[in-house]
Amino acid sequence: MRLISGLLAIIAVFPTPASSYALDDQLACAETAHDFVVRLVEAHSIKTPPMRVESNSVNAFRPANDASLTAFGLPVHAVFGYQPDDPLFKGGGGKASSGPVYGAVVLGSADSVKRLLVDAGSTAVVHPVIPLVLTAIVCRQPSSERIKQ
Repeated sequence: MRLISGLLAIIAVFPTPASSYALDDQLACAETAHDFVVRLVEAHSIKTPPMRVESNSVNAFRPANDASLTAFGLPVHAVFGYQPDDPLFKGGGGKASSGPVYGAVVLGSADSVKRLLVDAGSTAVVHPVIPLVLTAIVCRQPSSERIKQ
C-alpha cells in the first residue's frame, strides 16, 4: 500500500518509550482523524509539527519524549492522520488522500496485530511496515461519515 509505505519506512527508525497510555478506544475507528490527532496534541502525547508529511498529505507524528503510547498492548512508534480541508494537517506536494485516514504504527507482526484488532472488535486494517517487526493500524472514516461533516 503506497499510501503509507514511504511514511512508515521513515517511522521505523524512531525509538518508542515504555508503555502506559492506551489508544485502543481511538483505534476502534469510530472517530474522525481530526479528533484522534487533536486529542493527542492537546494531551501533549505527540510532538508537533509533524515529523513528516507525505505527498498525499498524510501527517506522521512522533510520540512525545515523556508519552508512553500503546495500542492493544503494543508500543506505538508513531501516529498518523489526514482529514481533507482541516488546518490541523499540513498539505503534501502531491494529490491528497481521497478521504480521512488515521492510525498508529506499532511494534508487532501484522498477523499478531490483526488478531488483537479482531479480538477488540476494531474495524481497523493492518499493513506491514517491516514484516514481522512493525505494523500500521489504519482507520478510514466511512464515506457516509464524510458526508455528514
